[in-house]
Amino acid sequence: MDREEAESLLLEAGKAPEGEFPLLDAAIACAVHEDPARDPAAARDLAATAVERLSQRLKRESPEEALAEAMAGDMRLHGDLFANDDLGAADVVTVAERHRGLAVALGVYYLHAGRRCGLTLQGVDFPGHFLLRIETEEGPLALDPYSEGRVVLPSELTRRALHAGLTPNVADRLDRLMAPVSDRAVLLRLQNIVYARAINVGDFCSAERAAMRRALLEPADHRPWLDVAAAREGQGALAGALEALARASALDGGAALAARAHRERVRMRLN
Repeated sequence: MDREEAESLLLEAGKAPEGEFPLLDAAIACAVHEDPARDPAAARDLAATAVERLSQRLKRESPEEALAEAMAGDMRLHGDLFANDDLGAADVVTVAERHRGLAVALGVYYLHAGRRCGLTLQGVDFPGHFLLRIETEEGPLALDPYSEGRVVLPSELTRRALHAGLTPNVADRLDRLMAPVSDRAVLLRLQNIVYARAINVGDFCSAERAAMRRALLEPADHRPWLDVAAAREGQGALAGALEALARASALDGGAALAARAHRERVRMRLN
């Protein structure tokens, strides 16, 4: 798969209706789009083996125990404590090679394996830290893929929510803290992390690619194009920045004022 093929796959994923979004394939396409020189076989092999291990464990263990033991024990997937601004920690191919990464990148593998084995598993867009929600006979449980898939108790969820800045009346609402999100939202969160980290280290080329992937995955959203414009401006590609701002304005009239002001500022630099 080259970068052009990856873009085509992401374009098709962007058209997929909710419930049919190809999470693993799209995540691999994102990784190849960032670096076409790599072979995605490691990611596919890890995902396939994870399904096999989990299916065996489910015969003798509870769903939450089987998932944690298969992914963190058998597959040795762990949170990357030293990731800092390393873009590889948010890349599912690199994660498959290292067996460590960010919570949301690890979560892609958890979601793929769990679903293939019949578990009802969804991502949770928890503030500051991605979690998983698994349905059990006792009710829904929150799992932390970054911490070896362990169960996060309600009291811990509230503590984390307060630490993230949520108000007490919201931090006590478990229904809101554990609200599931779509697979598309999971992958968009991953690309947002890549964009933010790339901007932080001044890698505007990687930032542009991450924003473009978001634009492909959610074609009706104007916001990725604003980020494309910012990344292109950082590279000095002012004409390309203007083009991206025009795309943002065309998609959403609500963004038109902000995009227009940004566009005029860029145009003044061109003159």
